[in-house]
Amino acid sequence: MAHRRTHPAPSCNFVARDNCWKKYIESELEAARRWSHKWGFLKTPAEELIEDEKKENTKPKIQFPEHLQVRPVTPVEKYIKVIPSPPVPKTTQGFIGWRSAVPGLELECGFQIQSCKERSLL
Repeated sequence: MAHRRTHPAPSCNFVARDNCWKKYIESELEAARRWSHKWGFLKTPAEELIEDEKKENTKPKIQFPEHLQVRPVTPVEKYIKVIPSPPVPKTTQGFIGWRSAVPGLELECGFQIQSCKERSLL
């Protein structure tokens, strides 16, 4: 495996290295100066943020007219009736259509299935 160098090559110019270091320090100082403008909101204490929310919650409620008010929730049981299922068939062949064979559980409601064979072509 290659050995990693910790020091720059001896043939490197000291003035060039010094200029690189100065640019690096300048960029760090510039980033520190811009940080408060971009991310300064993160320094706000949580107590101050919570106080602002408490002030907003103290607004009085507006009374809406009767036709704009939200109605109370109607229970689902009023519209959907769940009846118990028939016993589960003991064989796999019995599973095919076992619920649709019971009149109360049929899937085809309100229409009849017609066969194509009953029609005459003449």
